[in-house]
Amino acid sequence: MQIGAIFPQTEIGSDPGAIREYAQAAEELGYSHLFIADHVLGASSDHHAHVADGYYTNRSIIHESFTTMGYLAAITQRIGLTTGILILPQRATALVAKQAAAVDVLSNGRLRLGIGVGWNHVEYEALNRNFRDRGRRSEEQIALMRELWTKEVVDFRGRWHRVDNAGINPLPVQRPIPVWLGAGSSASPLPPEPVLKRIATVSDGWFPNFEPEQPGREAIGKLREYVRASGRDESAVGIEGRIRIDGKQPEDWVDEARGWQDLGAVSITVEARRGGLSGVEQHIDSIVRFREALSGIGDW
Repeated sequence: MQIGAIFPQTEIGSDPGAIREYAQAAEELGYSHLFIADHVLGASSDHHAHVADGYYTNRSIIHESFTTMGYLAAITQRIGLTTGILILPQRATALVAKQAAAVDVLSNGRLRLGIGVGWNHVEYEALNRNFRDRGRRSEEQIALMRELWTKEVVDFRGRWHRVDNAGINPLPVQRPIPVWLGAGSSASPLPPEPVLKRIATVSDGWFPNFEPEQPGREAIGKLREYVRASGRDESAVGIEGRIRIDGKQPEDWVDEARGWQDLGAVSITVEARRGGLSGVEQHIDSIVRFREALSGIGDW
C-alpha cells in the first residue's frame, strides 16, 4: 500500500520556496505522491451564502493545478503527482488532455489525473460551462481524453465533443494516463448509486471521503459489485483512503491505515490541513510524525 500526502497549498502560502521545501521533504521521506487540489476561482463569502463556511473561497490560496505540477516535476525526481480533485467538466476537454500529457512527459510518467464534477456553480458560470450536465458530460470527457492520449490522430463525435481528425503531440508517457474519480464530500461522504456506477465503469480508481468503517464499507462493497457487473476485474478500480490526522493520536492513524488495508486499498493519503497548522515547517513536521507512526505499514 502506497502512502501519499495532500499538498497543503492553502496553508503554506504562495512562496515558491515553501512549495519546493514541502515537495522535496515529502519525496525524501518516501511519500509516494502529492495530492493537489483544483479551484480556478473562489467565490466571495460576502456575496455567496453557499460558501460562507467553506474552505475554498476567494481568500484561499489555490495554485493552478497543471502549472503547479509543471513546477513540481522540475524540482522532484520520483514522487507522483495527483490532481485531487481536478474539476473536469468546467474545463475544455482537449486542453486538459494536452496539459495532462505535457505534465506526464515533463515528469517522466508520474501523473495520475484525479477528477470530479465539483460543487460550486459560481466557478462553472465564470468559466462558461453548464453546471447541470456536469456528471454525464464528464464520462464523455474521459473517453475523449483517453483517445487523445493513445492515438496520434483522433476522429471523435460525441454528444458534447467533436474532434475532426486531429491529435496532441507529444503523447504522454503513460498511454493512457490513469483517471481516478473523486466523489463524496465531508458533509455527504456516500455517493449516490449512479455515481458509484460511473466510478465502476469508467475510472481507474476512487478517492472515497470517509473513514474505513460502516457505512463506507458498504459503499465499497457496492462499488465492487458494479465493477464485476460491468465485466471488469475488481483490481481494475483501485481505492485510495484518506486519513485526517487532526484530533487523533498516532495509534489512531495506524488503526485507520490498517482498516484501509483490510478494505483492499492500494494507497492512502494523509491530510494535515484544517488542523490549525500554519506555515511550511509545521506541515513538514506533521508528515514526519505520520511517517514515523506508519513506518511499519505501507511501501516506503
